[in-house]
Amino acid sequence: MPEPTPSAAPRRTSSGWGRVLVAVYAILALSATGRSSVQLATHADEALVPYVLSAFAALVYVAATLGLARSGAVWRRVAWIAVCVELVGVVAVGTVSVVHADWFPDDTVWSVFGQGYGYLPLLLPFLGVAWLLRTRPIRVVASAHRFP
Repeated sequence: MPEPTPSAAPRRTSSGWGRVLVAVYAILALSATGRSSVQLATHADEALVPYVLSAFAALVYVAATLGLARSGAVWRRVAWIAVCVELVGVVAVGTVSVVHADWFPDDTVWSVFGQGYGYLPLLLPFLGVAWLLRTRPIRVVASAHRFP
C-alpha cells in the first residue's frame, strides 16, 4: 500500500460560497473605485486624506477580488494580504472617524466602520478570513506507526 505523500495543493477559493464572496468583493471594488474617483475629481480640496483612503480601500478590494477569484499560491497570498489590510484599515479608519469626526467631513468607504455601505466593509474581512481558512491547503502526513 503506498504511503500518503504531503500535499499542499490549495482548494479553490472561488468555488461554492467563494463565488458569492468574490462577487461581493467585486461589487464593493467597483463601488469604492467609483466613489473615490468622483470624490477626488470633484471635491479633493475638501477632504483629501479621507478620499485618498477611499481610493486605497478600492485598490484593496480589487486585490482581494483577484486574490480570491484566481487559483494558486501567489493569488492566495494576495488574498490574505488584501483581506488583512482591509480588516486593519476598516477598524483603524472607522475608529479615527468616530473619535475625530471633524477629520472626516464627508463619508468614505471605511469611515464609521463602513456605515455608508451597511457595515459590509467591517463584516467582509471576517468572512474573507473565514473562507481562506476553510479553503486552506490540506496537508496529509504519513503516520509513523502502522496499525494492522
